[in-house]
Amino acid sequence: MGYRAICAACMLGVLVGGMPAALVHADAAAVLAAPTRGVVTNLPLPRFVSLKGSDGNARRGPGLSHRIDWVFTRRGMPLQIVAEFENWRRVVDKDGEGGWVHYTLLSGARSVLVQADMADLHVTPSDAAQIIARFEAGVIAQVQECTPDWCRISSGGYKGWVKKTALWGVGPAEILD
Repeated sequence: MGYRAICAACMLGVLVGGMPAALVHADAAAVLAAPTRGVVTNLPLPRFVSLKGSDGNARRGPGLSHRIDWVFTRRGMPLQIVAEFENWRRVVDKDGEGGWVHYTLLSGARSVLVQADMADLHVTPSDAAQIIARFEAGVIAQVQECTPDWCRISSGGYKGWVKKTALWGVGPAEILD
């Protein structure tokens, strides 16, 4: 075991050994729950983006020398950036699948994936409002705006409001103008 490994092990023993386990876990949970910023862009992590083209290779690591683990094949697919390294972004889809993609494959234009089967598209953001269409699960739509509970989206020539809980690609507390 090298000097650094021994020192790291000693520090862990000092940091964890002197504290009750519940306190250590609570501190770790607080750090994980705290909003963070990307080291490259200084933008919030995690954050949502979309796939710019019709395909994008997701690699095991941040670089062309890393193996391709996943290929995204739907233009406009919403993805969540969870980490940054130089020109690479670690992204995941709604199922948690993904990897490292080059930043040029991503767009800041927001899109969502309809998760609910036959999600109602309303004229206004209200359950009582007229339903103008229904979207099947898996439909990708562009986001115009979001309130705390609803998002105004467009897809297939239709525009209207869908409950935020029926969508993936926008945070539960996120408001978009």
